[in-house]
Amino acid sequence: MNECPHVPALPHPEPEPLSDTCPECLAVGSHPVQLRKCLACGHVGCCDSSPYQHSTRHFEETGHPVMRSFEEGEGWRWCFVDQLIVG
Repeated sequence: MNECPHVPALPHPEPEPLSDTCPECLAVGSHPVQLRKCLACGHVGCCDSSPYQHSTRHFEETGHPVMRSFEEGEGWRWCFVDQLIVG
């Protein structure tokens, strides 16, 4: 896996998830395809395969660079800034 300068700056331990699903999807009556958790603040949002792409929108609004898959059995992380899967 790749490393980026944003990973060492992440809080330790990881923030707790702020919800168990995408609250923005719930608010508009949509169903998230897959969930992602922001590793800066714990926001849970839907992935880019979902109609509203709330994880990406969260990054665009906050600048929080790294998220983790919030799907059971998955642990990969993505850096929005560097556009790569990171260790």
